[in-house]
Parts: sequence; C-alpha cells; structure tokens
Amino acid sequence: MGMFDFLKPKKNTASIAKDRLRIIVAQERNNRGAPDYLPLLQRELLEVIRKYVSIDVDAVKVDLVKDGDHDVLDISVALPEERQATA
Repeated sequence: MGMFDFLKPKKNTASIAKDRLRIIVAQERNNRGAPDYLPLLQRELLEVIRKYVSIDVDAVKVDLVKDGDHDVLDISVALPEERQATA
C-alpha cells in the first residue's frame, strides 16, 4: 500500500458485481431454450473453415431463430479481408 493510496478514488465493487451479474443473466436468457448441440456445431464449423482460412474463434456465430412456426439455423462467418499482393 502506497503512502498516497487514500487519494485515489475507490472502486464501487457493488456496482461492478451488479454489472457482471447483469451480463451473466443476459447470456443465460439468450441460451435458454437453445439446443445444446449449437456450441459443438459452432466448434466443428470453425475447425472446418480453419482448414481453408485463418479466422478467429469469434468469427463463427451459430444461432437458432424462431420464424413463425419454424426454427431457422442462422450461421454467420466473418471472413478476413483479402490482402492484395504487391507486384
């Protein structure tokens, strides 16, 4: 502990914990009702795509969306921009 630590503003740990809890609850609400195979599907898609293109883990998103009476599998893949070859 430094001599001037009392001059620093104290962090409000209660509000930080409250914000973290809100994030966790929001994520759980999103995942509720979703099939449990979606994370596995996302990992497998990522592995297949990485055979051809170098992408980040966050580049592949898999969601199940309700469209009336139908469930629609929404797959989004963010591919990196192509680099132009220098001649």
